Amino acid sequence: MSFGLRRKKRVFNKSTGRDYTYDTKYESSPEQKRNRAQRNAARRKLIRKGHARVGDGKDVNHKKPIAKGGTNSSSNLEVISKSKNRGFRRTSNNRPK
Repeated sequence: MSFGLRRKKRVFNKSTGRDYTYDTKYESSPEQKRNRAQRNAARRKLIRKGHARVGDGKDVNHKKPIAKGGTNSSSNLEVISKSKNRGFRRTSNNRPK
């Protein structure tokens, strides 16, 4: 008999030893689903306009982040490389901002 108790499914990578259980739970939260839907919509918009291609290895950047009140309007979107979009922002003397 189980008495209604369910074991949590653990997502574990044997080669790196990392437990992804928290990440999986975080990514499935309603807020993160909404954010991911906005990012996907922005990418589809630029693909339709011809500014980006499927599998081009680039990111769609929001000039003003959605978290800080930005939108998916065309004037707020740009296509840039992954390294530029995901790297730490740096000052002119190469220090993190």
